[in-house]
Amino acid sequence: MINTANFLSQLFNGLVLGALLALISSGLTIIYGTLGVLNLAHGALFMLGGYAGWLAFEYSHSFILAVAAGALFVMVVGVIMEQVIIKHFYSRPDEDQLLVTFGLSIVFAELIRYFFGSLSKKVPPPDIFGGITNMGFMVYPTYRLALLGIIAVALLVLYWVLYRTRIGMIVRAGIEDSVAVDSLGINVYKVFTLVFGIGAMAAGFSGIVYSPVVAMSPDSGDAILVQTFVVVVIGGVGSFPGAILGGLIAGEIISLTSMVNPAYSMIMLFVAMTLVLVFRPRGLMGSIGRT
Repeated sequence: MINTANFLSQLFNGLVLGALLALISSGLTIIYGTLGVLNLAHGALFMLGGYAGWLAFEYSHSFILAVAAGALFVMVVGVIMEQVIIKHFYSRPDEDQLLVTFGLSIVFAELIRYFFGSLSKKVPPPDIFGGITNMGFMVYPTYRLALLGIIAVALLVLYWVLYRTRIGMIVRAGIEDSVAVDSLGINVYKVFTLVFGIGAMAAGFSGIVYSPVVAMSPDSGDAILVQTFVVVVIGGVGSFPGAILGGLIAGEIISLTSMVNPAYSMIMLFVAMTLVLVFRPRGLMGSIGRT
């Protein structure tokens, strides 16, 4: 039965899910926007962040250390991926990039399954954010409210690093003319490696901060990857603001549709994507070419 309390609860659930999708999608769209790589391993990096954070929590019993460990571990994995494999595919056709990153996602999932098994792993929320909060018009899990703030801060930091720092300027200049940047004595390809690592870290950070809400399994990255690509298409491929807008829209569509019939939540998400592709092929905030 749909009532006001149920509607508001689902509205907040959609906001939390949308913020999460926005953060994951921002990492994916940053990688594509700067490097032109469609990374199908991005969902697996989300899952790796959850597992790395869970493992760190098992030894330290500190949520902060778990978040730091999950994010930094995935950043390192992303840098190694870029240096060892991805950089050799920058000039290759898009389908080659898709195949190699899809293969990497399978490898990561099976490695986790081999070492940790198929059972889900979950990190408990910190004590300060445990329980529920009475908001007057409804009660809501405290950690989910805190998660909104955590993700908002992460998005602001990510935006500042990429659009308000020297590294961000080098990246944008390198996209336009890497030869000119190299002539200034700046190794733009090292900066690109860092950007790939930052994009991967966004996925890993998302995985560990979301693990108190939904337990992680080796296949957790598959579903989130599909939703993330839909978000990028809706918002605009390569657009950071578009990733945020698309994430919020997708989160609300999934959550509010689930209130009526969960079986139709993904269908409605793809309907929204189809409408965007029909009426605005570049996405809601996309532009011609990579941004």
